[in-house]
Amino acid sequence: MKREIIKIDEEKCNGCGLCIPNCHEGALQMIDGKARLISDLMCDGLGACIGHCPQDAITIEERDAAPYDEELVIKDMIPKGKNTIIAHLKHLKDYKEFGYVKQGVRYLQEHKDELNFDLDEVIAEVHGSKETKRKHAMAEASGEENCHSGHAGGGCPGSQSKSFESTPEKEEQVDAEIPSQLNHWPVQMHLINPNAPQYKNSDLLLAADCVAFSMGDFHSKFLKGKSLGIACPKLDSNKEVYVQKLISLINDAKINTITVMKMEVPCCGGILQMAQMALENAQRKVPVKSITVSIKGEIQSEEWI
Repeated sequence: MKREIIKIDEEKCNGCGLCIPNCHEGALQMIDGKARLISDLMCDGLGACIGHCPQDAITIEERDAAPYDEELVIKDMIPKGKNTIIAHLKHLKDYKEFGYVKQGVRYLQEHKDELNFDLDEVIAEVHGSKETKRKHAMAEASGEENCHSGHAGGGCPGSQSKSFESTPEKEEQVDAEIPSQLNHWPVQMHLINPNAPQYKNSDLLLAADCVAFSMGDFHSKFLKGKSLGIACPKLDSNKEVYVQKLISLINDAKINTITVMKMEVPCCGGILQMAQMALENAQRKVPVKSITVSIKGEIQSEEWI
């Protein structure tokens, strides 16, 4: 049966990564500086990622994609190298397609002499344990072991459910109300007007939606004295508008600096990429600081780029 599925022109792809958070099925990943379709199985062929590619590197083709054959898929991926194979097998595990993982590993073992990479390293990376890599490899090939111990499930790592233990510091009561440092409205990137007076000659804070909820001192330490724009690089649609608004903020509002605050999860990297694309296409150059926040609200990194 033929069906529509995306195709990536690797010559056109410049590795910007804007397509990654817009593939909600998780079928795309950045591998060795290029966007790769790591699993035909998860691509719905609707092309939601196409409009987010500034290089027109993504198209839809009609080809034979069913019934799904893991051996054919893994055979096609072998020339793309070890990292693509690892990403593919991890992707299958994330979606609990453990049978396909077994088929893929078995095929790799049967053709081990033809590989230009160390299969043991692949197995170790997929299973996350160098000490048990040989055991896992043999178990996958023989079908004696399943992969349920590898992941708790879920597709995007950023959407996996977690809970945090409370600490005495978190439970401390604050008697006085903490004032908001927000000095304008609206703040969502689809709604803001780059020509509004609050942005003129300001220092812009471009923050992912989840940042403020994860940090107790977001207002006092990061928002104070800055104009604000918020966005979700994974779930928002029509993000090309965001890039155009950022260009206008740089050129017309003449903002002084941009501070990008993003969460540690992979899909959040798109917000920094949007700022970088705007800077590349703007007439002015402004300093950009990147701040990465952990899901527990801790600063992981802070640097001017």
